[in-house]
Amino acid sequence: MRIVAGTHRGRRITAPAGRGTRPTSDRVRESMFALVGAVDGLRVLDLFAGSGALGLEALSRGAGEVTFVDRDPDAAAAIRRNTGILDDTEPVRIVRDDWRRAVERERRRGAVFGLCLVDPPYSLLPRISQDLPTVLAPILDTRAIIVVEGAREHDAIAFPETSVVDRTDREYGGTRVSVIRIDQSR
Repeated sequence: MRIVAGTHRGRRITAPAGRGTRPTSDRVRESMFALVGAVDGLRVLDLFAGSGALGLEALSRGAGEVTFVDRDPDAAAAIRRNTGILDDTEPVRIVRDDWRRAVERERRRGAVFGLCLVDPPYSLLPRISQDLPTVLAPILDTRAIIVVEGAREHDAIAFPETSVVDRTDREYGGTRVSVIRIDQSR
C-alpha cells in the first residue's frame, strides 16, 4: 500500500497484521479523493482508521490535521508507524477507543471537523448506519464532507435530507463509497 497523491506520494504504508483490517485499495482511495476534491486546511476525523491510509492520504493532499480513531491496539500501532513518515509539523492525534466514545470525547473538547472519513468493518456498517448521522452531527463543521466506505450490498447510509447539499455514491467492485456534503445551517 502507498500514498497515492500529494506531498507524500509514493510513500509506503503498512496495515496491521491479521484479518481484522481491510485496507482501502489505492484505486478506491484515489477515486474517493477525486470525488471529495480539495481538502486544504481541513480538520479530518478518520474513524475506524485501521492503517490510517485515508487520513494519511488527506494529510498528503493538504489537510490541516487528522485525528485517527481505532479501538484495535494493532491498528493504533500501525497508525503510529505509518505517521512516522510525516514531518513534525503535520499535526496528528491517535485515539485508541470505541468510535462512539471517541466522538463524544472530541465533542467535549470542542473539536469540529470539516471532513469525516468513515471506513468501519463492512459487517459493522449496517449496525451503526442509523446512529452515525446523529452521533457525528455535533462534531461536524457547519459545512462538512462525510465519506462512508462499505460493502456494495449494504444499503447506502442516510443523512437527514434537510442538511444534505450533495451526495455521490460510487461502486468499485464490492465496495460502495458515499461522499455526502452537508450544510447544517439550512
